[in-house]
Amino acid sequence: MSLSSRIDLTRLPQHVAIVMDGNGRWARKYGEERVFGHHKGVDAVREVTEAAAELGIKYLTLYTFSTENWNRPKEEVDALMHLFVETIEKEIPTLNKNKIRLSAIGDIESLPEENRQKLQNTIEQTQNNSGMTLILALSYSGRWEINDAVRKIVADIKDGKLVPDEVTAETIAKYLQTAGIPDPELLIRTSGEQRISNFLLWQIAYSELYFSPKLWPDFGKKDFQRAILDYQKRERRFGLTSEQLKFEERNED
Repeated sequence: MSLSSRIDLTRLPQHVAIVMDGNGRWARKYGEERVFGHHKGVDAVREVTEAAAELGIKYLTLYTFSTENWNRPKEEVDALMHLFVETIEKEIPTLNKNKIRLSAIGDIESLPEENRQKLQNTIEQTQNNSGMTLILALSYSGRWEINDAVRKIVADIKDGKLVPDEVTAETIAKYLQTAGIPDPELLIRTSGEQRISNFLLWQIAYSELYFSPKLWPDFGKKDFQRAILDYQKRERRFGLTSEQLKFEERNED
């Protein structure tokens, strides 16, 4: 029986987030410069994105470039920005073919102008697609996002648009970059590292975590399917007991 045939399509996570880690180590493994690993990582992005769309995942968020990544050597950052520009428009036909809508979260204004323009162009050319939404986290970090949300909330309180005592978790969520998007039920990280790395800190409060030993360029369609199968074996309790969950399910029936 194939991996895909074992997946229960009625129990898919709506939203999967991925920390794509290991491009640099993959390049070192083959005696190449780090940027070579990033180029190979693009192939993995394409394969995993198509695998998610084929299954019917509604949202896929990829940790593409963190705010901390700006501290990497200038040569690597420049190469990454060039790769982004080179790749983003080239993928428009594939995105449209698979009815994938592109979106982005993060401090987009901090990106070089050419990158911003190419990104906006691709977002506009895919905005009417009705399939999966692919979200690129660019110049993003969870702490930056929460700090940005707090500043906006404070500003609205000062302007009389919000009352402090009425600020709830739901209110905060509306000020996050992911407003209107369901929190990820599954977070995948590759390369064997078992860290969150400042990614979607608010949103992954109840996410299932899946750590793959594979370096990102080696992570493909079957690896993604294995992660989904592992997710489907888990019981999501949200702080309740198994007995409470079963009671709620009986009442729903």
